[in-house]
Amino acid sequence: MATKRLKVLLLTDPRNLPPDDIESLPPAEAARYRTEWDVIRTLRDIGHEVRPLGVYDELRPIRQAIDDFAPDIVFNLLEDFASNTLHGYNVAAFLELLRVPYTGCNPRGLFVSGEKSLAKKVLIYHRIRVPAFHVFPMGRKVRRPRALAFPLIVKSLTEHSSLGISQASLVHTDEDLAERVAFVHRRIGTDALVEQFISGRELYVGVLGNDRLIAFPPRELVFEKASPEMPVIATARAKHNLEYQQRYGIEQRAADELPPASAATIGHLSKRIYRILGLTGYARLDYRLSPEGHLWFLEANPNPDLTEGEEYASAARAWGLAYPELLGRILGLGMRATDTGE
Repeated sequence: MATKRLKVLLLTDPRNLPPDDIESLPPAEAARYRTEWDVIRTLRDIGHEVRPLGVYDELRPIRQAIDDFAPDIVFNLLEDFASNTLHGYNVAAFLELLRVPYTGCNPRGLFVSGEKSLAKKVLIYHRIRVPAFHVFPMGRKVRRPRALAFPLIVKSLTEHSSLGISQASLVHTDEDLAERVAFVHRRIGTDALVEQFISGRELYVGVLGNDRLIAFPPRELVFEKASPEMPVIATARAKHNLEYQQRYGIEQRAADELPPASAATIGHLSKRIYRILGLTGYARLDYRLSPEGHLWFLEANPNPDLTEGEEYASAARAWGLAYPELLGRILGLGMRATDTGE
């Protein structure tokens, strides 16, 4: 694949900086580095010069690396700043102030989508179907609004990657609700988002672009070996624990046999939500498809997992973009966003 050789500064959490070779590591340990490993290896294979940089709670190393390395573009794989997911948008804002091209979402889109209740309020205004929800701030007594009917699912308001979500997050009584909200406050350290639980299929749609958008074919999270009574919930263990995934036959695959109305509208709906939330670069949008055939929007994930075999890259491949081409498109979008103000 012929591409212009670029100098790429790759930003990630220092704990995710891969060693020279991860293939000899135990699978569970290698999984920790898989995204960075896949991106760095592939970018180098297609001819780019890549310098990884671990960033935790200081912006100074970014400025120093830009001065020393003079990158053409920054590949932003940071999910947070100082372990605060909501503060991750500040890194993109810092790069904009430096007028350095970067991949992925702009600061505004990162902030709006990162504060999940804000994103839901914006989408409700635009008449997008979202589950009923309520935010329980830290330090406040849990009083369930009458309009919020069980079953409910309890999440962190701002954290991603299913942090703090387990089968126990699905609650059916006020006592269990208060206990799970307290868990989120105590263990995750954020406000709790409580929303109506929609039974049905868990769907993901990848979107790519700044102005002209591509919606990839939808993917689905399935539990092949689970009992019918076990609700499909994208828990932290379902996403990250290999043994748990094998036990319940958890995988993501093409979302086949969607109802005709859902199949016809989910791509257009995803592009519309992407634009409403001000997203750029690339993102994954999460839905529930109810047994009645209604699509319920759950949340947007800007700069989602780019591991070669995971949802986003798999969806791009199904659309016709091989992994090296996908990363090349993401680089190109970052360069054009700076050049044209897209």
